[in-house]
Amino acid sequence: MKFANVSRFFRDVRSEMKSVSWPSRDDLKEGTLVVIVMSVIVGVFLSVVDFGFSKILELLF
Repeated sequence: MKFANVSRFFRDVRSEMKSVSWPSRDDLKEGTLVVIVMSVIVGVFLSVVDFGFSKILELLF
């Protein structure tokens, strides 16, 4: 009984995977570049904010 359910599940997964629209190589490169650039921007922003808060706390204490 359980083996039939597992077998059906994998058959359904295979069927669904055939209808997936996969991104092209160019779309993948573009998406990766966007993620890298945004990560750098957010990292720099958070570093500046952290530095600013550190300086403010040094002045207060």
